[in-house]
Formats: sequence, C-alpha cells, structure tokens
Amino acid sequence: MGRASGNRHHCRRFKKKALTEHDSGLRHSQSAKNGDWPGWRGANRDARVAWLPDALPETADFDWTAELAGEGLGGIAAASGYVVIGSRDALDQNDVFQCFDMNAGMLIWQHAYPALGKLDYGNSPRATPLIHKECVYTLGAFGHLCCLEIETGIMMWQVNIARKFDSPKLIWGHSGTPVIVDQKLILQPGGKDASIVALDFETGDVIWTTAGNDPAYSSLLLKSVGDSQQVVGYDARSLGGWDVETGKRLWTLIPPKSGDLNVPTAVSIGDRLLVSSENNGTRVYHFNADGTLFPEPDMTNEDLKPDSHTPVISNGRAFGIWSDFYGLDPEQSLKTVVALQDDAFSDYCCLIASDTGLLALSHNGELLLIATDDVTPAIKGRLKLHEDRTQLYSHPAIAGDSIYLRIGKTLARLKLER
Repeated sequence: MGRASGNRHHCRRFKKKALTEHDSGLRHSQSAKNGDWPGWRGANRDARVAWLPDALPETADFDWTAELAGEGLGGIAAASGYVVIGSRDALDQNDVFQCFDMNAGMLIWQHAYPALGKLDYGNSPRATPLIHKECVYTLGAFGHLCCLEIETGIMMWQVNIARKFDSPKLIWGHSGTPVIVDQKLILQPGGKDASIVALDFETGDVIWTTAGNDPAYSSLLLKSVGDSQQVVGYDARSLGGWDVETGKRLWTLIPPKSGDLNVPTAVSIGDRLLVSSENNGTRVYHFNADGTLFPEPDMTNEDLKPDSHTPVISNGRAFGIWSDFYGLDPEQSLKTVVALQDDAFSDYCCLIASDTGLLALSHNGELLLIATDDVTPAIKGRLKLHEDRTQLYSHPAIAGDSIYLRIGKTLARLKLER
C-alpha cells in the first residue's frame, strides 16, 4: 500500500533536497527520448514531444496497470518519476488524487478530502495536476487547491479558491490547470474582484488579484510577447492577456459570435496566437508592438470549430479534430489542406504532436498514429486499447518512450517502442 496523506492541514516550507544517485537514475530513466509531462498538455502546454514512434505496437500489451479510486475526466501528469491523477471515491463524495511510481506502477500515496456538490458530466476533478520542483498542485472541480509534497503526499498548504475568491457557481466546475511563472502560481477563480489571481507557490499567499469576469473552462497559456511575458486565456466572455508581474489586464478580445463555451486552450504559433471555438472557428492573431493583441484576425478557418478539443502544431501546420480531422496551413491564409474522415474522429479526441507525426486518442479507446511529414498526412497505425464501451476523455501524458492513459478506473502505461 502507498502512504496516504489523509487530510493534513499543516503547512511547512519546501525541502531543498537533492536526489541521491540511485534515486536520480530511477526517476529519470524514462526521459531518454522525451522529457517529462508535468501538467496540462506537457511542459509548454503545446502537447508536443520530441519523438513519436514510426509504428504502434500490434497489441495493447501494457507495461503495468494500476487501479484508480474511480473514474475521472482530468488529465495525467508524469514527471520526475511520478504519475499523478485525480478521481472521485466510490461514494462520489471525495476528491482523490493518487501518485504512482512511473516505472513500476506502485501506488506511492493518495490524498483525499470531502468535496460535495453536483456538476454536469460528473464531479471528478477536471484540471490536470501540475508537478513543479518538489511539489504537485492539484485543483478539484469545486475549487479545492492543494500543494502536496510529491515524494510523500504531505500537504504543504491548501485553499478553496471558490470560497476565498467568491467564485460563481459553475456548470462544469473549475477546470483550468494553474500555471507557474517565477514564484507565482497563476489561476482563474473567476470571482468578481478576483477573476484571475497569483499565489506564492511555496506558501499559497496572495501576490495579486485582478477583477474581471466569470471563469471559462480552459487553462491559461504563458506567452512571450516582445521582451515580456503574459498569461493568455479565456474568461466566460472573452479572450485576454494579463501581465504576469502585476496581474494587469493588457487586452480584451470579444469574438464576433457569442455563446462559445471557451474550453480549448490558446496555442502559441511563433509570435502569433491561434485560437479555436465552436461558434467562431479557428483564427490566428498577431500582437501589436505594445503587447496588445490586434483585434482583427490575420486569417480564419470555418472548418475546424471544436467545442473542447485543442489543436496542435506539427510540421508547420495546425491540426485539429471536429467530427473530422483537419490540417490547416497558417502560411496560406489558414486554409484547410487536409481533411480525413474516420469513426475515431466522430467525438472528442486528444492530439499529441512531434515535428513529423501525431498520436490521436479517441473517446472510444483507439490510439492512432498519423504521419504529418508527407504532403498528405495519413493514418499509419491504430491500436485498440480496450474492448468495452468505456469512453476516454482524460488527456494522456507522454514521458520518455511511454504513454500514460486513464481507461475508466485503470491507469496504464504503454511503451511506444518495443
């Protein structure tokens, strides 16, 4: 059994502990080809990796599987030798975050706390855990934010952002994974006087708060614009950018068509910004010299209109899924240059990209390998992960040569190259 942190409420300063030589070899043996995947869409929130295989395994022969506390929607974090994932307990009254050994699949610890309420699409955590240095940050759908020591699961500090910052009632709960910039843990409670906030990542103390709108259901993106950095993302009504040092809102973009759910994450594409939504399609914008966003899109595409899927960039093109698989060329007015039809693309699908290919995880439990280095991208391989009707909505993680997947109440590691 793994160590459990229970409901400890004490805080303590971070341990500045170096790994031993033995620990270092164990914890980083999986990073020979790809780096860690510490949070939502990887290290840079772009769902990109350095390497993908040339072919998929013939069968889903998992290296290991582990039982989870329950089903869930949130993504997986895999870094520093640990895999962290959130679920609900059997009675649907507690959030449960579990940490597993990346290599062996053993449960190291679990952290549970009461989180009562009822949300559309279930009550499990939506936000992906965020592993940073010696800690992991978890956020439940009802606003419970915890900083846990990654090695032991001991709680360093906690705060209910919904209560502290007076968040509105959300149909789908708090969904955005926090982002860390310097000493700041930046997230979006959506309170009237605290639409977006920055906390000290070591103590949880408030650094700044910025008034604004209700939250959206997407995660913020850290974007370099000129010589400065800003966090870019949606609130319930608009797209915006905020200064990371002060929290000042730098610009606001209200799309021409209203009613977007604002779930997809914005995508950095060079010095420009690509955004997608179900009513306004996919658009590319550029920034002005003063760091604000030019309000009119440089180019638009009406084919790719996802309500929750976030596109990726591979081989100079933008790829995304909305009933079909689309490839868009940002150098040619964002026109559709690829359109593939397949049952795997009929509903929600996750994409992970390298320079030459994509992995697509469909909601019906199929893993597809797509080559993007040809003029016409094509499906090179496919692998059925399970035989039942379990639908997969949790975003997988890739670290080293393996992919980590949630299949219902099971966490599994699949080696991508045998």
